[in-house]
Amino acid sequence: MCGIVGYIGENNCVPIIVEGLKRLEYRGYDSSGISIIKEKEILTYKKEGKIYNMEAILPKELSGKIGIGHTRWATHGGVSDKNAHPHLSQNGKISIIHNGIIENYIELKKKLIDEGYTFRSETDSEVIAYLLEKNYNGNFEETFYKTLQQLEGAYGILAICLSEPDYIMVARKGSPLIIGIGENEMFVASDANAFLGYTKQVVYLEDYEIAKIEKKQYITKNFRLESIQKKVNTIDWDQTALDKGDFSHYMLKEIFEQPESIRRAFAGRIIQNIGTVKLGGLNLTPQELFNIERVNIIACGTSYHAGLVGSYVIEELARVATRVEIASEFRYKNPIIEKGTISFAVSQSGETIDTLFAMREIQRKGAKVLGICNVVGSTIPRESNGGVYVHSGPEVAVASTKAFTSQLIAFYLFATLIGRMRDLGQFRGIELVSEIEMLPNKVQEILNNSKYIENIAEKYTKLDNFLFLGRGLSYPVALEGALKLKEISYLHAEGVPAGEIKHGPIALIDKKTPVIFIMPDDHLFEKTFSNMQEVRARGGIILSICNEKNVKKIKGIADDVIVIPETESIFSSLLTIIPLQLLSYYIAKNLGCDIDKPRNLAKSVTVE
Repeated sequence: MCGIVGYIGENNCVPIIVEGLKRLEYRGYDSSGISIIKEKEILTYKKEGKIYNMEAILPKELSGKIGIGHTRWATHGGVSDKNAHPHLSQNGKISIIHNGIIENYIELKKKLIDEGYTFRSETDSEVIAYLLEKNYNGNFEETFYKTLQQLEGAYGILAICLSEPDYIMVARKGSPLIIGIGENEMFVASDANAFLGYTKQVVYLEDYEIAKIEKKQYITKNFRLESIQKKVNTIDWDQTALDKGDFSHYMLKEIFEQPESIRRAFAGRIIQNIGTVKLGGLNLTPQELFNIERVNIIACGTSYHAGLVGSYVIEELARVATRVEIASEFRYKNPIIEKGTISFAVSQSGETIDTLFAMREIQRKGAKVLGICNVVGSTIPRESNGGVYVHSGPEVAVASTKAFTSQLIAFYLFATLIGRMRDLGQFRGIELVSEIEMLPNKVQEILNNSKYIENIAEKYTKLDNFLFLGRGLSYPVALEGALKLKEISYLHAEGVPAGEIKHGPIALIDKKTPVIFIMPDDHLFEKTFSNMQEVRARGGIILSICNEKNVKKIKGIADDVIVIPETESIFSSLLTIIPLQLLSYYIAKNLGCDIDKPRNLAKSVTVE
């Protein structure tokens, strides 16, 4: 959940590492630090708070050819200067940065204290530096290997040694690390964004792999010290994709990018004349697709909500029983994976540790897992049996928006593909894929109305508790709308199935609690309308998302109405979420919140 950057080469590493850390700010952090080797000492500077706090204490003349930097998200020990990374060995000759959790650190720390070591921080990470000092035998590479054998848990580790200043040692077990290959320089980071302005040539480390990074080469081995030949990949997008442009926040930029990101998600995948799609990345034969009896979807957070929509769509169009599981719960069950089951692991980053471990558990039981991911080359698509890249492009804001709608497109395509192999006729298939192709323009219509939504947000900014209600395909949208609001505005919000309001949540209704009704024109509209009347009878404040044909009816009851374009009801979730993304954004902006980097949150959740 933290940012890691390392550099070795001919240039001054300080500005490169600091710039790299800034590019990883979106991942979430609460402190930052840097260590460099300068002549006969390791110089370390670290500070609680934003990167500019750490940058302010760096000497202007500071320079070096090798260094490591880190942004920390607190797990063990509070937010403080002493707990920030990097951590030095007791003699100051070794420096490490670490993502993940060392599960046996208490036992290791006790032994080190008994041997006379004095710890400076409350972190689990510091034990790594002390163990490296204790184990050092004159060969830092060998010492690094030996130390890894003593560690239990998950980690991405970078380490440098004053006595051997010509390389960085790197290890991955459960936390992403990527090597960037330059000319007479090498980079290593937890996210390729950190060095994208310098190289597009990358090597993805897998779990249980170690790398020795020198300025002109890298050497990779597994934990058995066997050499590994790694494939060099090329990143297909550039640094300009990370610019905010004229938008005040990345989140707003990404909301407005959705017409284009949705087009990319289905581009080249629709076969219009026969009303079906092609998803070659699934790596399944037509017979294997036809024989699917059950679908299992595992995900967390926003991706889980996309999976809930996917379950409705797959069951409706493909008539295949579909179950959705929260990955953090699924991985600790003893799941029943029946014959004929295909699973989807859904993750924007492709590094979500709970989803990754759940995927591995399913694979251990002999079933295939397909990934639905945005970040090309991330761990889930690399380890899956196939899948779908959604091609949203870089998503910098912590609160996911365009990845969510692109994930929906992936499920629409899959459901249409399987449906056409079963119950859907050609003409129905043509209708469906035609409607998918029209969705970007309909999203743009909603975005063109953003000023109206901004004005509505002004009124709702003054309130503290929100209920989001929907039925059927609108229930996951209610969950996602509530999540967006609480993520970036810190206001209490709850998504509830509209039919369940009478089973408890109706007790919350009063004149200070707005209720947002998601009400597309579908077979459940009248049922939801009845729930709206119940809320109105109790004096609740009502905001409705609906289609034009029902505006007149709703305006008689609702305080405010946001209109979305007409669409096939099966695709309504993709349109109804757009006003809720905008509403959340404008409320948070009015409150002065740090929208792109909300407190306590991280973009890529790589620890439990």
